Amino acid sequence: MRKRKTGICPEGAPVLIVCISATLVFALLEWAIPALLGLILFFFSLNFFRDPQRVIPDGENIAVSPADGKVVRVGKDTDPFTGEERSVVCVFMNVFDVHVNRMPVAGTVQGFKYVPGKFVNASLDKASRDNERCAMHIREENGDLWTVVQIAGLVARRIVLWAETGDQLARGDRYGMIKFGSRLDLYFPCGYDPLVQVGDKVLAGQSVLAKKQEN
Repeated sequence: MRKRKTGICPEGAPVLIVCISATLVFALLEWAIPALLGLILFFFSLNFFRDPQRVIPDGENIAVSPADGKVVRVGKDTDPFTGEERSVVCVFMNVFDVHVNRMPVAGTVQGFKYVPGKFVNASLDKASRDNERCAMHIREENGDLWTVVQIAGLVARRIVLWAETGDQLARGDRYGMIKFGSRLDLYFPCGYDPLVQVGDKVLAGQSVLAKKQEN
């Protein structure tokens, strides 16, 4: 996988070019309202596709958030890869959050599982079962297995993956994004405790979601 640079996601370039080009054309034609709307859409898209630098926390046996947003669920559910009941933390991203997704832990990408589905509101729990989604399976060096699920939402219609099977990535590395509002579910292995609760705001690659219990 080619490492992603900070600033603006390349996927946003076509949208930004169209917005600013349309704005300039409307301005030259002296169409004030369309020009203003084009400018507003440009700045909205610029905000959406931003990719800021993050301070990745040091320390062993911790997992960071794979997404910016609000924690909407902390509980137990069936891991889509292993079929086991595991602890899960779900993060909802609204259209104003950064949508770049990051690795929760350092490890090797074992594979992906894509499931087509609906596009209901991603803040609802049924989105984890019904919506279009893509699960990524990660193996740490110590053998622990993690699953991160990108879930498309009511507005989001495209899941983007930069990582590939076999990639060895560090904690906090960028691995994908979802366009325009979505959800990330993180399933963690036995022995980890969640450190967040419903309603908490988290930052991808920076906020610690879970920590391994000390023996």
